[in-house]
Amino acid sequence: MFPKLLASLLASLLAVPADDAAKPAVAPSAKAAPRIELAICLDTSGSMDGLIDAARQKIWAIVNDLALAEPTPKLRVALLTYGNDGHPAERGWVRVDVPFTEDLDAVSQQLFALRTNGGTELVARVLDTAAKELDWSPKLDELKLVVVAGNESAEQDPALKNGDACSALIERGIVVNSIYCGNPADELAPAWQQVAKLADGHFASIDQQNGTIVIETPFDKELAALSTAVNATYLPIGAGGAVAWDNQRAQDANAEKCNVATAAARCETKGGKLYSCSWDLVEQVKGGHLKLEDVKKEELPESMREMTIEAKQKCVDDAWTKRQELQKKIQDAGAKRQAVIDEELAKRGATENAAFDRAVRDALRHQAESKGLKFPEKKPTEAKPGDAKPAETKPTETKPADAKPAPKETNGG
Repeated sequence: MFPKLLASLLASLLAVPADDAAKPAVAPSAKAAPRIELAICLDTSGSMDGLIDAARQKIWAIVNDLALAEPTPKLRVALLTYGNDGHPAERGWVRVDVPFTEDLDAVSQQLFALRTNGGTELVARVLDTAAKELDWSPKLDELKLVVVAGNESAEQDPALKNGDACSALIERGIVVNSIYCGNPADELAPAWQQVAKLADGHFASIDQQNGTIVIETPFDKELAALSTAVNATYLPIGAGGAVAWDNQRAQDANAEKCNVATAAARCETKGGKLYSCSWDLVEQVKGGHLKLEDVKKEELPESMREMTIEAKQKCVDDAWTKRQELQKKIQDAGAKRQAVIDEELAKRGATENAAFDRAVRDALRHQAESKGLKFPEKKPTEAKPGDAKPAETKPTETKPADAKPAPKETNGG
């Protein structure tokens, strides 16, 4: 009797209720993508046009390098400026220009709006502002970085010490990387080195006027055309989306005004994994963040408002398919472009060690690898025989599209 009782008990324990049997199995949740938060703090005093132009041109190269990381991270960028007499004196001449955002076009827009003016460069104050006013992730295992760049003394703040500002950041797992725009043998350089040392970061010195190397390749024009084509696959949501879509094209124009190499690098970003547009209907629907049937009629692009739900879905699906095709072409052309650049740099025996973007990219890579992200080894170049010879262009001062420059004062920095 005991064996029968035991068998009955086991059967009752292992039985699955009928209503539970009908439920679909719950798939294990995918591991969240690692997040990287990067706060860029730029000195915009009177002598810093070279630094600002380098940031305008090379923000895309920095993002493209980070997009190579595996697993693919989520990137949020903030922009702060300091040392500018146009900023409030009571805030130490510091301003948060862009709080943390995944919208890289918004960051580019503000970079092109920057103007030098003055001033008094308080490094500790901009670090303190970054610590207190940005919405940093509370998670200690996420990569949180500050990059602060300038060319004057890092010890000018009469009210706050760099040690205190850096301690407040590193206690929250926020690393500070410092970039001195000058000769590393200068008497001002050691204080900039100390800023990085105090918050476990990297120090670099750059030549803000001549350090940026720009090499044009035979693939730049192809990428510029692809950049224009991929814009047509975006479907803006609401009035805010329409403004953002216009800004997407405005930042294409700003990149083109820098040089064709910058426009090509921006196109590579748009074809990569870190270019995110929360205003885009296609991305939101295909990413599972939004249900098409929940979007109000007036929030849809005008051409879609009278469509059936099936027609709307086809519109989204077609745009997604086309975008993927174009992004594949962008990635292929981008790989060929990078091969030409690598080959040309090797041929010249040139380095980018004095460049703003190289300083940022090196720090980002090292610190990302410390969090477990991996980057691919560089592959041998594969330039095609008969390709046109790459040309080098000197970086030029850039201005936003259709904007008149504000008067500049050069009495400081």
